[in-house]
Amino acid sequence: MPQNAVHRLLRPLLVWRARHISERMYMLILSILVGASAGLAAVALKTSVRWGQQLLRDGITEPNRVFALSIYPVIGIGLTALFTKLFLGGQLGRGIAPIIYNTAREGSVVPRSKLYSQLVTAFLTVTFGGSAGTEAPISVTGAALGSNAGRVLHLDRRRRRLLTGCGAAAGVAAIFNSPIAGVLFAVETILLELPAQYFIPLLISSATATVVSKALYAGQPFVLITTSWPVDAVPFYVLLGLFTAFFSVYMIRTYHWFDHFFERWPGLNWRKVLVAGALLGGLIFLFPTLYGEGYNTVELLLRGHAEHITDGSIFSVYQDNNPWLLLVLVLFSMMLKVVATSITVGGGGNGGMFGSSLFAGALAGFFFARLINLSGVIHIPEVHFVVLGMAGTLAGVIHAPLTAIFLIAEITGGYALFVPLMLVSSSSYLITKYFEPYSVYTRKLTARGVDVYANRDRGLLAQLDPRKLLETDFIPVRPTTTLGELVDVFRHASRNLFPVVAAGGRLLGVVSLDSVRDALFDDAHYATTTVGELMKPAPAVVGPTDDLEHTLALLDRYGAWALPVCEEDGRYLGFILKSTILVRYRRQLIQESEA
Repeated sequence: MPQNAVHRLLRPLLVWRARHISERMYMLILSILVGASAGLAAVALKTSVRWGQQLLRDGITEPNRVFALSIYPVIGIGLTALFTKLFLGGQLGRGIAPIIYNTAREGSVVPRSKLYSQLVTAFLTVTFGGSAGTEAPISVTGAALGSNAGRVLHLDRRRRRLLTGCGAAAGVAAIFNSPIAGVLFAVETILLELPAQYFIPLLISSATATVVSKALYAGQPFVLITTSWPVDAVPFYVLLGLFTAFFSVYMIRTYHWFDHFFERWPGLNWRKVLVAGALLGGLIFLFPTLYGEGYNTVELLLRGHAEHITDGSIFSVYQDNNPWLLLVLVLFSMMLKVVATSITVGGGGNGGMFGSSLFAGALAGFFFARLINLSGVIHIPEVHFVVLGMAGTLAGVIHAPLTAIFLIAEITGGYALFVPLMLVSSSSYLITKYFEPYSVYTRKLTARGVDVYANRDRGLLAQLDPRKLLETDFIPVRPTTTLGELVDVFRHASRNLFPVVAAGGRLLGVVSLDSVRDALFDDAHYATTTVGELMKPAPAVVGPTDDLEHTLALLDRYGAWALPVCEEDGRYLGFILKSTILVRYRRQLIQESEA
């Protein structure tokens, strides 16, 4: 249905709402609806992936299991790339980073295609064994639900931003049945700054999504029942925080190295798909723990059945003979998980680092604890360190310590581990941030010049559309215009600055009243002196979509009050004035304060 038709149908409802429902109640109702929608989307994705993986596993016999698991990911990445090419024009926008950019720089306007594209591509990728998590795709889907609901209902930027955060929070909450972690994830990674009144809608949206998920999907990712933690293990908690911090730095840098590597093959490139599929298949053949999200491996660790990690691998025949073989397999699996995820996403699949961080962190915690126990120095509970490793790695990789603490506490039932969780997550986050100031989500945006942590002034400037600030009432003149003709133009002009343009509209320079004031009194040269002789080059030229912060910097650098705006081919469009930018900025600031 066309958008205008939708607006006409909703108009009577919106008018009735404005008369009978308060603004606060209206946002609470919308947060419930967004949460329920995101919860249904999460259930649909979780259920379809589980059924799809079960169907694929049931279709292979045990002797051929390792080979089949190595081939499936190639199919999944290929199908995802094909869907992206045919239905999305090759533009999928993987991961959380695009949503962070949409929220920080584009007024929380999320493309409508993300309402379905993330679900379909994540299903194809993960079902066929792509080594990535479904958390990022479902969070993006939830954010798209909130953003587009706000657009359809004509909400302003501030309320649309709130609904975008509600959707993202609801997506994470529904995936893990963890409403508090969903809220904190939205606060720490999507919204970045949060007025106090936002918390209630976020909580309601997350709680609604969790209720929907629990009602329709009985599965819980992990379960851990514990009542205490040993005080003498505190030094090892601190050491684990240090260990997971450096491991997080490794994961962030490795992920972005592969991201740059695969950018050499833009769009749908079947050579990239085949290379990625072959590499991923080879990794899974050697280390089957890298197949899919890997949560079944984490469950084995939490149940104390670590010896079964080698089951189904080529190393299974040695599991009873060498106690160090398991540690070697765990070490390679935890180090190669980020490689497998990078290959999955870079090769054309879809998924995120959220789930991969949990998987790799669980292995890191187990590796650390088992190594300490084998040394004979002290015996520490390995199951505790599995969940603490998950929290520490997640806190470091996505720079969200509160999300890590509450997520692990909620999904494992390990609330008794709150103090160890705080120690490990906070230390891991602080050390990681020292070496990597930006998370795995924001590092690429920052490398492209987008500072999502910019202060509020920059955020307000980013909300202004440079094209709407364009002043077009400057009278253009030709380089062949004589001084006498220019004097006549001066008499009828309301501006004292004139662009000099060629016949095709290309900007050649500018003429100002101040710069030709002396020549105006020399009427003997009215017919012989031309504008081409009087004009000067513009101090700087900006484009119609250039960042306003950059434009203001140029205005300050050259001491100018106006700069010409031109297309890439040099065609003159108008001028942008410092006074216009500041007036619009002040108006935006007042609107934000009143909201």
